Amino acid sequence: MLDAALAASLNLPHSCKGGNCGSCRARLLQGEIHYPNGTPLGLSDSEVAEGYILLCQARALSDVRIETFDINTPDQARSKRLPARIERAEQVSHDVMRLYLRLPVAEEFRFEAGQYIDIMLQGGRRRSFSIASPPHDSRLLELHVRRVAGGEFSAPLFDDDRHSALLTIEGPLGRFAYRPGDSPLLLVGGGTGLAPLLAILRHVIENDIERDLCLYWGVRAERDLYAQAQLEQLVVRAAAGHRARLTYVPVLSEPTPEWSGLRGWVHEAALAHIPDLSQYEVYAAGPPAMIAAVRHEFGPRGVAPGRLFFDSFDYAPDTLDRQRTNSATRS
Repeated sequence: MLDAALAASLNLPHSCKGGNCGSCRARLLQGEIHYPNGTPLGLSDSEVAEGYILLCQARALSDVRIETFDINTPDQARSKRLPARIERAEQVSHDVMRLYLRLPVAEEFRFEAGQYIDIMLQGGRRRSFSIASPPHDSRLLELHVRRVAGGEFSAPLFDDDRHSALLTIEGPLGRFAYRPGDSPLLLVGGGTGLAPLLAILRHVIENDIERDLCLYWGVRAERDLYAQAQLEQLVVRAAAGHRARLTYVPVLSEPTPEWSGLRGWVHEAALAHIPDLSQYEVYAAGPPAMIAAVRHEFGPRGVAPGRLFFDSFDYAPDTLDRQRTNSATRS
């Protein structure tokens, strides 16, 4: 159902497209649907009982009528398909590449901090990447690409010289985006889920917006802190006369004995250090397991549903299929 809506230029709220984050949740008012792969993990039993569905996984068995929220109508849609050239690629860790894309000078590309683009592949396949650069610095679009075993896009990017390669992108996409306001922001990122959060941080700090910001970034080990220096510089910059105030806390799940910082799961670290979340707006971006934990544990700690925003970083379905096939072949 989500594919049909996007094809009709209805940018319905969505993020992971894998049934994990719950961003494309809607209420089924009339008609019948089914899930080819079973009820998605992004829906709780109570939500199913209340008539909610996930549009990215649901297939219509009849004409349907749904209730959804925060959509762009066709005349408001800003998504477009454009050529983009790889200006440069910087490998910043053993499995993360910073990719900088240059768009045509004559084309206006407007987006909100937190949104993502799709890179189009052969056969209509696509790969989604959040934009790590803020809207006011859009000369080059910055993406954080993690190497995925069997990845049709990421593997060649690491193995071959892709400088000046021409891509086709589509965007901006998604409703995970910065909302203006005065509440303090808690940003929880896992791995390359940092990318959209970095865009939000830079948007607030570099535009001198008065807001309290607290970032918890979780990775596996010290070598995975690929943006450590940049984040520390943002802390200093915010403290040097800017109205934004930034606290940054890295959390490692598998650190070396020498690590003196926080250990464990990033969402648990945030909960342990901020006992009352009722004043916060929460932006969480990362792997599906982290998003599921935030969805289920932050609400009881005071975060209202309308102040909790998700961006789930999941594998593309065809990548998962290829990994399963390769695993079965090796075994």
